[in-house]
Amino acid sequence: GDICEPDFIKQLFKTEKIDIVLHFAAQTHVDLSFWHALEFTYVNVYGTNVLVAAAHEANVEKFVYVSTDEVYGGSIDEEFDESSPKRPTNPYASSKAAAECFVQSYWERYQFPVVITRSSNVYGPHQYPEKVIPKFISLLQQNRKCCIHGSGLQRRNFLYATDVVEAFLTVLKEGKPGEIYNIGTNFEMSITQLAKELIHLIKKTSSESEMEHWMDYVKDRPTNDLRYPMSSEKMHSLGWRPKVPWKEGIKKTIEWYKENFHNWKNSEKALEPFPVTEPFAQLSGP
Repeated sequence: GDICEPDFIKQLFKTEKIDIVLHFAAQTHVDLSFWHALEFTYVNVYGTNVLVAAAHEANVEKFVYVSTDEVYGGSIDEEFDESSPKRPTNPYASSKAAAECFVQSYWERYQFPVVITRSSNVYGPHQYPEKVIPKFISLLQQNRKCCIHGSGLQRRNFLYATDVVEAFLTVLKEGKPGEIYNIGTNFEMSITQLAKELIHLIKKTSSESEMEHWMDYVKDRPTNDLRYPMSSEKMHSLGWRPKVPWKEGIKKTIEWYKENFHNWKNSEKALEPFPVTEPFAQLSGP
């Protein structure tokens, strides 16, 4: 079923006796959002509205909305906490910020027990290869170059999948209704550093010139925030901290993609420097 189908969602809550909702469902690929902003708005905002309304009607015990650090917009040095203003700079982040407002309004108006999480970039096995880490790994494993947008100086924080799972379990158990929680990590690297790290691990080279050979700088996307530094003190106070070191997480991830890349439909298409997709049917005006 589809979160944008109100009748289906209503029926689901009626028949399945759902007591807790973790709402992950979304269009998430930032590059794609610039060309398909309408689809992102429809799925991420309208779909969330459908889901939270049905969950409220079904009187569920807790509704966790999974948002993103990107709602804060970029920052060079200011560290964002949960009270920082939202300044999204791309259609994906804007749609997530708007959906947050819908979810929060259910707490303000009905005291419906919603919780919002904003997490750093997640990586690990099973991630669709449009995202930067599986994309670079898959390209290098096929003897193709990493396609780096713009300068490659943009820095990102990376959290291993099992650490994020632990964070959500903590929020389910300890998270207070009406609250927002940053799920972040201090581990940060630039996209160029990331490419070099993966080239070193996959191509077994530390030579700077050889590394450059495996890197291809392509046109940047319309906006590309430099950093998303976040404070996660609030999550730490609930007893959660990330545990999986980068070296361990990335090794497991590389191993998994060696065996499993071709299990996705259209996996090759995901490796293009910019997304290649069918255009979303535009809604016609009156």
